[in-house]
Amino acid sequence: MSAKAPLVPRVLLTNDDGIDAPGLAALEAVAAEIAEEVWVVAPEHDQSGTSHSISLHSPLRVSQQGERRFGVAGTPGDCVVMAVRHLMLDAPPTLVLSGINRGGNLGVETMFSGTVGAAMTGLLLGLPSIAMSQTYRDPNRVRWDTSRALAPDVIRTLLAISHDAPTCLNVNFPDIDAADAGPLTPTRQGVGLIKSVNVLREVDPRGLPYHWLQFEREKRENAPDSETTVVASGRISVTPLHFDRTAEGTFDTLAAALK
Repeated sequence: MSAKAPLVPRVLLTNDDGIDAPGLAALEAVAAEIAEEVWVVAPEHDQSGTSHSISLHSPLRVSQQGERRFGVAGTPGDCVVMAVRHLMLDAPPTLVLSGINRGGNLGVETMFSGTVGAAMTGLLLGLPSIAMSQTYRDPNRVRWDTSRALAPDVIRTLLAISHDAPTCLNVNFPDIDAADAGPLTPTRQGVGLIKSVNVLREVDPRGLPYHWLQFEREKRENAPDSETTVVASGRISVTPLHFDRTAEGTFDTLAAALK
């Protein structure tokens, strides 16, 4: 894309890893290249796995942490609502960017992801939204430089494509150097790598039990055009998402059986 592409008037940044996460710092650097005005409204603490949830039964506390920078004691979805319907009410964002997540959001994992959930909340509020994630093999060596280098042109490319209505796009960057990354490729959600969810039981020093929930992942059969397969091949995936999760085949079966 041309460096002369017009700047986005106002961008809202959020994430699910927390306002101090390195992925958000990378996204702020990206946003500084593409936007006239950047707002950060992000969770005060890690909110991974919170999906699209919003807080209906507890108050939300907001702390200002700089100019156009706020921490919210709530979920990523809460952050987007607070920004659009309160903090930025007089001049709403023209784009929501969520991430850059530490780890991929691939396949079924997108259903649980707070990163994707924040972007979907932006979509619900009528705003074009992009979730971005940096995949990794080694959790101690996340290639933030890859997503930092590639994201500006990815965003410009996606914004230049006209749509009939606001969209939510899920982008995943491969775990390779930016110079070696393949092209931005349209993908389907696919199955991903999650097989199940397990419960890990532990005992604290007082002898009381507590439990952790943990995803069980394994290599699974994914179509050639799925985001999991495309990212594994070294390309950048972009999957359009929407809210309608109707299983059409089962719908047809039910409709035929219940005539």
